[in-house]
Amino acid sequence: MKIIYLGTPEFAVKPLENILLSGKHEVLGVVCQPDRPIGRKAILTPPPVKQTAIKYEIPVYQYESVRKEGVEDLKKLCPDAMVTCAYGQILSQEILDIPKFGVYNIHASLLPKYRGASPIQYAVINGDKKTGITYMKTDVGMDTGDIIRQYEISIGENETYGELSDRLSLLGAEHIVEILDEIENGKAVFKKQDNSFSSVVKPLKKEDSIIDFSKSSNVVFSLIKGTNPWPIAHTVLNGKLLKIYSAKLSEKEGKPGEVVEADSNLVVACGNGSIEIVELQEEGGKRMSAKSFLLGRKVKKGDFLG
Repeated sequence: MKIIYLGTPEFAVKPLENILLSGKHEVLGVVCQPDRPIGRKAILTPPPVKQTAIKYEIPVYQYESVRKEGVEDLKKLCPDAMVTCAYGQILSQEILDIPKFGVYNIHASLLPKYRGASPIQYAVINGDKKTGITYMKTDVGMDTGDIIRQYEISIGENETYGELSDRLSLLGAEHIVEILDEIENGKAVFKKQDNSFSSVVKPLKKEDSIIDFSKSSNVVFSLIKGTNPWPIAHTVLNGKLLKIYSAKLSEKEGKPGEVVEADSNLVVACGNGSIEIVELQEEGGKRMSAKSFLLGRKVKKGDFLG
C-alpha cells in the first residue's frame, strides 16, 4: 500500500523505520508538527520524525493545523492508508475519508483506558502494573475507533515514563507491518471498544508535577517516575526550586515534607512512609546525586520541602 505517516516525537520513529525497512509498503510522505524552539537558547529544532524522514529522503509536510492547511496536500498524494503515531493533532472527517483503506493509529495504552495525549505518563503516575499498545482504526472521536489488536507488557517497579516509552515504541514498531498487511489483504479483524471503563487523560503540564508530600510515599514515588524525563517532579527547598529525577521508597516516618535523614542519604517523609531522593537538581545548579548535593550541606535534618 501507499502510506502517509503522521507522527512527531521520538516515540514515533521506530514504527516509521520498520515500515520503511520492510519494503512492503511505500511511504509517500511524512506529516509532523512544525519545528519548535528547544532548550535555554530556544534553538529551532526539527522533530525526531522529520529528522528520520529526511534521512530516508521522504517528503515532509508540517502544519500548525493539518485540518486547515493540509487537506489538499494529502488528497494530492492519493494514499491507500494513513498511519498515525503520537502525531499530536486531531484529524477531521475530511482527512479520515481520504485513504480508501482508512486511517490507523498506534496508541500507547490498552484502550479504552487512557484515551488522549499522555497515556504512558499516567500509567506510571497512577501506579499501574501493566500497559501496552493498541492498533486501532481512527474515527472522529478521541481514540474511540475499533481495535484491531492489542499487546500487553508489564511496567517495571522502578521504570520511568521515558524508559517505558522506549519499550512501547519498539512494541508498536514490531507489529505495524503485519497489521498493514492484514488491512491490505482484508484479513484484519475489528472489535468495538468497551466504553464502560474508558478514561481520557489530558496533556501533562509542569504544574501537574508538583510534589504533594501529604500523599503516600507510593504516590510521590510514582509521580517522580511518571514525570521523568518531562516535566520532572519538583518541590521547593529554602525558597529554591528542586527537581527530583529519581528516588527510592523508604519506611522512615515524619511530618509530610520533613527531611528525616540528611547525612549520607536524603530522605523526606510523606503522608505515609517516605522517599529517599537519589538524583536531583537545585534551581541554578547542575543535576547530581543526592549524596553529592549533601556534601555542600545545603539541607539538614528537620528542614522541610514543599
